[in-house]
Amino acid sequence: MKKTITGFHAIEEILRAEKIKIEKERNSKSSLEIFYSKEGPRVKKILEAGRKLNLKIEKKENNFLDSLTKTLPEQLRDHRGVVLLTGVQNQKRGMSLDEFSAKLAEKDSAFVVILDSITDPHNTGSIIRSADQFGIDGIIVPENKSAGGFEIISKVSAGAAAWVPYVEATNLVRTVEMLKKEGFWIYGADAGGKPLPDLKFPKKTALIMGSEGKGMSRLVEETCDEIVSIPTKGKLDSLNVSVAAGILLYEISRKKEK
Repeated sequence: MKKTITGFHAIEEILRAEKIKIEKERNSKSSLEIFYSKEGPRVKKILEAGRKLNLKIEKKENNFLDSLTKTLPEQLRDHRGVVLLTGVQNQKRGMSLDEFSAKLAEKDSAFVVILDSITDPHNTGSIIRSADQFGIDGIIVPENKSAGGFEIISKVSAGAAAWVPYVEATNLVRTVEMLKKEGFWIYGADAGGKPLPDLKFPKKTALIMGSEGKGMSRLVEETCDEIVSIPTKGKLDSLNVSVAAGILLYEISRKKEK
């Protein structure tokens, strides 16, 4: 099934990722398609990258692009003259949980982030951008109670989702138990946890970030081996979840055993 991607950053990063994939997998052919209605500077850059990959590229009327995006959430319908159609299964971040587990089994050291019911796509996008910067091995979200499908995440993460594996799980509790069997130590983020500076982190670490309002669900929190918190001195209730995630990802990446 094709996914409809809008947004210059998102399209550019997916094309960059596709170029690397094709270079690694010789003789492979991309299934990506580009449709455009006008050639502004950014669109020209996208078309040039697409031609180098031998993608299907077609010029269409603006109303055709409108028809491609009409079923997307409102914030994604402004295509600005270019749309990318992509099969998620062909992209790095679209792997299944079983495929992701197999990849993790090959690693001696890994860092995974689990988002428990974070429903604001901008928070999810910010966390994925941080995950890209700090070399996180993947983001796991629930199929339900998440920030939306890949089209939304691709755009709000400004293309970072092209580089960070993005895995949807049907049951987070079972997913955490699977990670434990793979040797992961599970940390949940919560204001009442052990201070971040007091902890060391093993080679295989998973961090769970809870929802914006309620935090982690009870059943997910019960799977944690340790609860970690960020020491703060402010007068407000707490840090925004994406800000907290950025701090935790940096510190855990820095302190984690290699």
